Amino acid sequence: SGSTALTLDSSQNATFAGKVIDSTGYSLRKIPRDAKTGSYTLQATDGGKFIPNTTGGWTIPNSTMNIGDVVTLINDSGSDQTIVQGTNHTIYNTADGTTGNRTLAARGMATLIWLNNSVCYISGAGLS
Repeated sequence: SGSTALTLDSSQNATFAGKVIDSTGYSLRKIPRDAKTGSYTLQATDGGKFIPNTTGGWTIPNSTMNIGDVVTLINDSGSDQTIVQGTNHTIYNTADGTTGNRTLAARGMATLIWLNNSVCYISGAGLS
């Protein structure tokens, strides 16, 4: 149409005229949401998303995520929910280095980042 869609400056910084999206169609300026309403086991496709849940909590399985994957869990309820450490998987709490299941308080939020496919670290508000 004759308009500039992409500009590169002398430092190789890019400026786009429109939206920047990844191969799945998600905007790179937003974190995709995948809301749940019951007990949920994370899947490989959850990497890079935030997952609010109203009941049932989450299970973090072994060998599902890859190095550097990040998932944020949001307790979208007025009651505590459990984050279950799956079999042969280790969740390290960054507050004290302990492992095991975690409780996410009402309206709490926790983020997990994977060190490898069987170890992740968790940090958040309302996490015990």
